[in-house]
Amino acid sequence: MKKTILIGLAIVSLYSCQKKETTTDVAKDIDSATVDTIVQTENNNDSIIVNNKKAIADPKVIDLIRKQLNTVLLKNDLAAMTKEDRFFYYDAFDLNNDEKDEYIVGLSSPYFCGTGGCSGFILKNDGSLLNKFTVTDFPIFVGTGTSEKFRDLIVSSKGILYNVKMKNGKYPSNPSVQEKWKGDVPAESPEILDIDNKKYEKISF
Repeated sequence: MKKTILIGLAIVSLYSCQKKETTTDVAKDIDSATVDTIVQTENNNDSIIVNNKKAIADPKVIDLIRKQLNTVLLKNDLAAMTKEDRFFYYDAFDLNNDEKDEYIVGLSSPYFCGTGGCSGFILKNDGSLLNKFTVTDFPIFVGTGTSEKFRDLIVSSKGILYNVKMKNGKYPSNPSVQEKWKGDVPAESPEILDIDNKKYEKISF
């Protein structure tokens, strides 16, 4: 009789441990899902869509870009622009591996676009200008190579891909006069500013 009771207690104890482990695993899954949901829904104001997921657009970065566009980069253009022209998209990417993002700003209204593509800017982390670019189709792809410590870019202009490398501290502003990219874009190349697929919301300035 005692032996039977001991066996029964052992079975109950084993079942309880297994249940506890299962519950812990489920809790971990729930925690992970909850974090993902918070990341996607935390901000109901300015936001961007990245890889089909809603990503929080940093209000400080938005203010930084707005200030640069209004007071420096487009100061002389504002009078000629309509309200519909005054919006931008942005993406953040660490192009030189210094653990600080650069900001890639895309302008896609008729004022900034032509038959060859659209214009935009690459800003340093402090908001100062690193680069202006023209006749560019979106998205821009980050290549696997580096030049002058900055990642090479694969940029489309009029549907043709070009290999754009940092030269003398700047990326060439017109990709269409650079060396053509041979082959397809590498699968591991991150996309920046996938505007054509409407994954980014407009931000006014």
